[in-house]
Amino acid sequence: MNSRIKRILAKIEQENLDGIIVSFPANISYLVKFSSRDSYLVVSKKQNFYITDSRYTEEARINLERTAAVKKSDGSVFKLIADTCLGLGLKRIAFEERHLPFAEHKKIEEALKRKASLIPAHGFIEELRQIKEGEEIDKIRKAVRITSAALKFIKSFISAGRKEIEVVAELERFIRYRGASNSAFDIIVASGPNSSFPHHIPSERKIKNNEPVLIDIGVDYLGYKSDLTRVFFLGKMNIQVRKIYDIVLAAQATAIEKIRPAQTIAEIDRAARRYITRKGYGGFFGHNLGHGVGLEIHEEPQISGKENNPLKPGMVFTVEPAIYLPGKFGIRIEDTVLVTGKGCEVLDGTIDK
Repeated sequence: MNSRIKRILAKIEQENLDGIIVSFPANISYLVKFSSRDSYLVVSKKQNFYITDSRYTEEARINLERTAAVKKSDGSVFKLIADTCLGLGLKRIAFEERHLPFAEHKKIEEALKRKASLIPAHGFIEELRQIKEGEEIDKIRKAVRITSAALKFIKSFISAGRKEIEVVAELERFIRYRGASNSAFDIIVASGPNSSFPHHIPSERKIKNNEPVLIDIGVDYLGYKSDLTRVFFLGKMNIQVRKIYDIVLAAQATAIEKIRPAQTIAEIDRAARRYITRKGYGGFFGHNLGHGVGLEIHEEPQISGKENNPLKPGMVFTVEPAIYLPGKFGIRIEDTVLVTGKGCEVLDGTIDK
């Protein structure tokens, strides 16, 4: 039994529970250290069961030999989950209230026939996932390196007349050749006024000279994600664009300087937001400063002014201040950072800003 499952078992015992049904793919993948697809995981002191269908059973048995027994679902997977729990003698069974749909919960509950109770649990596994282990950090580093290389490469490809969607296609091709299984999210390429939309959907708009091109890209490497944003310029950068760019870059540096263990998350967000506000653009930075990165592109911790939890070594998250001027342009600069024992490390911040 691996250390991650041991930690979740300790949490279950602390909460006076007998076991847990894990349904969220990222949480299952984390616990068993194997990419979960169309599966459920039942964790208990007696035994762990990985429940899936015939498409994945053989692969799961090879990879989970020492972690969980594999059960193949031929009929109702929900009855099989319930029967597995009853077979283990579980009475108080936790379930992931944020991730188990009501209809699935109802079917499992019916199959339990009142012989056991389903108890809602929130954030049991997500809390563990916030602190990255060495092997996780290594994968995130590799994902960031691929992303950084893609941004360096694309500088020579961007030119006036290229469509936003052409740039996306070239980035997708590049990252796969470098070892990424996929992009971590839909790549954003936003040129000119489109860059004022934080999550612009790339279009057939042709890039023009003397305007910014915002690119937000991340990759998936062995299940772990990266996330970087850079703004490129064709031709001359006008005075207003330069001013806004310098403000955003300085705001990011201000926030990063404050990242260290025990610092509250809210203070990191406030540091960047205060700087931008002092420069007169507080009303043009609406979203959080950042978000955790790992098996999901957006996970805990959320880097928000409302989060008063302290930073801890091993946390990995983005720092992405921005200013968006509607109808004109937007500037966002994003890096992924690791909280270390004394401060923080910007993961592969070699791409020019």
